[in-house]
Amino acid sequence: MLAYLIRRLFAAAVMLVVIVMVVFGIFFLVPKWAGVDVALSFVGKQADPAAVEGVRQKLGLGDPIYAQVWEFFKGIFAGRTYVGGGDVIHCSAPCFGYSFRSEQAVWPVLTDRFPVTLGLALGAAVLWLILGVSAGVLSALKRGSLWDRGAMLVALSGVSLPIYFTGLLSVAIFDIGLGWIDAEYVPLSDSFGGYFASMLLPWATLAFLYAAMYARITRATMLEILGEDYIRTARAKGLKEQVVIRKHAMRSTMTPLLTMLGMDLGALIGGAILTETTFSLPGLGQAVLNGIKTQDLPIILGVTLITSLAVLLANLVVDVLYAVIDPRVRLA
Repeated sequence: MLAYLIRRLFAAAVMLVVIVMVVFGIFFLVPKWAGVDVALSFVGKQADPAAVEGVRQKLGLGDPIYAQVWEFFKGIFAGRTYVGGGDVIHCSAPCFGYSFRSEQAVWPVLTDRFPVTLGLALGAAVLWLILGVSAGVLSALKRGSLWDRGAMLVALSGVSLPIYFTGLLSVAIFDIGLGWIDAEYVPLSDSFGGYFASMLLPWATLAFLYAAMYARITRATMLEILGEDYIRTARAKGLKEQVVIRKHAMRSTMTPLLTMLGMDLGALIGGAILTETTFSLPGLGQAVLNGIKTQDLPIILGVTLITSLAVLLANLVVDVLYAVIDPRVRLA
């Protein structure tokens, strides 16, 4: 197990270097090759020419490409100092960039908003796993029953309806109409009860979409596994049906679900834009949306990088869970 973990950590470290280089290339090299002034993108089209030249010096855009890549990569782990235009700006590690438009480092912006998005993703993940997997397993065990048809109909509705529709509908019914839940966001540091109440609708809205997908996949996977030879053998040996389902069928069913969970959870941490916009949550989704509106390139770059790292970390956790669930993975 230790050797497997070391291999996965080494692969994750290599992938981290690749991600940083790809992100740098997308936001710095590609615009340059396309004839776009990167410095102008950092300060805005209406900026003073002297300010644009100062940013160009601070970013070292005239340096060789390998030097720019090294400074960008080094800044994440050791911090970075921007010198140019008569100013000296220090960005402490981890430095994911500096917004010359808002005159603030990107990392504090991300750390302020990251807990909101993380809470949204984790809370919704707990809900959709409980509801989706339970509904899928019951539908597979009661194939063709009224429950099976009803659950799959609800799941089809969940997959078909967009988040902004279900989100606005839930606000109109439970907040404006019935007044049961307050949709206005309350920070966790202010009140746990207020935070839970304000996040209940976003969690339910996001979980409804994903629970529907997980229910359909769980049902299909469970039905396929229940027809396998080793399941028939376990039943023929006289094992109780609960033991067959819990120890044999569910264990095999969890493998594709873990793959989906790693990708979905990693993507949500950096990209729950529609849900955060619908419920006015001050998370990473709103940060990148505001960055696009104001053309604040460092904020977009920082959110893109943190999203990539979240997906990488989520997949690393999934790989470890694979080894726990299926020992064969450790020797593969």
